[in-house]
Amino acid sequence: MARERAVLRIGNASGFYGDRFAAVREMLTGGPLDVLTGDYLAELTMLILARDRLRDPSLGYARTFLRQMEECLGLAQERGVRIVVNAGGLNPARLAAELRNLAQRQGLTVAVAHVEGDDLLPRGAELDLPEGLLAAHAYLGGFGVAACLDAGAEVVVTGRVTDAALVAGPAIAHFGWTAADLDALAGAVVAGHVLECGAQATGGNYAFFREHDVTRPGFPIAELHADGSSVITKHPGTGGAVTTGTVTAQLLYETGGARYLGPDVTARLDSVRLTEQGPDRVRIDGVRGEAPPPTLKVGLNRLGGHRNEVVFVLTGLDIEAKAALVQRQFADALPPAARPAELRWTLARTDHPDAATEEAASALLRLTARDPDPAKVGRELGKAAVGLGLAGYPGFHLTAPPGPGTPYGVFTAAYVDAKAVEHTAVLPDGRRIAVPPAPVTARPAQAEEQADAEPDLPGEAPAGPLRRAPLGLVAGARSGDKGGDANLGVWARTEAGWHWLAHTLTVDKLRELLPETAELPITRHLLPNLRAVNFTLTGLLGEGVAAQHRFDPQAKALGEWLRSRHLDIPEALL
Repeated sequence: MARERAVLRIGNASGFYGDRFAAVREMLTGGPLDVLTGDYLAELTMLILARDRLRDPSLGYARTFLRQMEECLGLAQERGVRIVVNAGGLNPARLAAELRNLAQRQGLTVAVAHVEGDDLLPRGAELDLPEGLLAAHAYLGGFGVAACLDAGAEVVVTGRVTDAALVAGPAIAHFGWTAADLDALAGAVVAGHVLECGAQATGGNYAFFREHDVTRPGFPIAELHADGSSVITKHPGTGGAVTTGTVTAQLLYETGGARYLGPDVTARLDSVRLTEQGPDRVRIDGVRGEAPPPTLKVGLNRLGGHRNEVVFVLTGLDIEAKAALVQRQFADALPPAARPAELRWTLARTDHPDAATEEAASALLRLTARDPDPAKVGRELGKAAVGLGLAGYPGFHLTAPPGPGTPYGVFTAAYVDAKAVEHTAVLPDGRRIAVPPAPVTARPAQAEEQADAEPDLPGEAPAGPLRRAPLGLVAGARSGDKGGDANLGVWARTEAGWHWLAHTLTVDKLRELLPETAELPITRHLLPNLRAVNFTLTGLLGEGVAAQHRFDPQAKALGEWLRSRHLDIPEALL
């Protein structure tokens, strides 16, 4: 890429497979950009694409992106905007070929390149990966993307790179960084992490959403500088907001401690400084980088079995007794030979006393069944539930008739030596360039650390009287999933609030406020620059989102549940 501009403007138009279709056109027409990125992949998405590929080996990529390019490929070229996306999924070579065909049909000459080498499934035995996998993909860094752009690519499609690599790659190409420029790389990775989830950086999923018009948030932009610093902003006139709060929330999303490990660099989140520079402009600087670990994370997807769900509606009085009756009767109705390996009952007390509507007077009793054998979560399970209809609790009915069981997936992570992964940039002219791993890596013991020892606690919380109130009055939160673990970030809006939060929201207090977590291993990390406490809740999500282990399988609302919980808060903060 040309390096004549001091600032590289990188936008985002997708945070997941299924995000706002019109965002690509909105970003291309809303104001100046140099690069437009899109993140289409997630742990669940890789499983969906793997099942697509099982049905048709020519699939395995995000087809939505190809439709977006039908509308906008010519527009991007006309405006001189490079496109960098991970929409290649499990089949980046095929998507690149489809884009060339599309360009030809539209009478365009477009230089298309792709990055591959992340797919480790064909080498599973060699790399000692488990058997029976549907997909196994290493998380690659940004230097493959940079090689494609340096060779003149106007569109780069990748498979499973890290989300932040979509931003770091263009920055590497534009500024000419090398693997030794750790601080600059770390700054780009942090900017990439802010951009990767699209409108989550501009007011979407934001704890204090009522302070802004988030009816239709715009998508974020990072103005990157040669030293790795950046300004997060959005196109003028678009909805939502960019504030230190929205950026903090996204920095805490799906991260852990001070060290944010990646294939190109380990970014120190405890060094990040945020400064509001005006309306919808937040500067990120001070980011320090360390050598990356010697291994690459590998996402493994497999089928875990089959599951089914039946939801009983319990209305009015005696909810607990009605739930107990259902469980006794169901145990008698289901033949022992047909009993699934796992049966889980969950009662959601959505009922209200003296309710004005029947729905408001009703609770939901959810039965979830899982078994390797689809027959054990299918017809017999449904028959046992429906058969209670006239012999069960008063007011018996279900939210829907039971259906057949459906397969569910399991995501786990493994790690392989980065030198064993054949990271390859396939240039627009077809040449294949091997992309070497980082020449200097952290010592394995250091690389395995997720954070240093917890920093010293700040000064004491404000003195004075306390009031029982929801945590969300003084703190924001954002949560999400990482395989079977949940991430929960909580931040204070003032320095005094941070002092109170750091002393108050301990692991024990979190377990008290969120009883579901009482028996789980929980790790707490302090990030003073962000006035934040970040928790990892190990095992909360079972085998991951595809396994549908709990009511909120991606822990998206875990933070909002925490903010709704009451505790004693200094009145000075309220």
